[in-house]
Amino acid sequence: MTKRTYQPKKKKRQTTHGFRSRMASSTGKNVLKRRRLKKRKSLTV
Repeated sequence: MTKRTYQPKKKKRQTTHGFRSRMASSTGKNVLKRRRLKKRKSLTV
């Protein structure tokens, strides 16, 4: 039997898509800015 594509890990998810990782880069800051403008309930994971 083969493994599925998505093997979830909380730590990995936070480090790649979390708030601090978004704030670390300029493009990530832009992502947050766009999500704030769109009035997103959740900005990040």
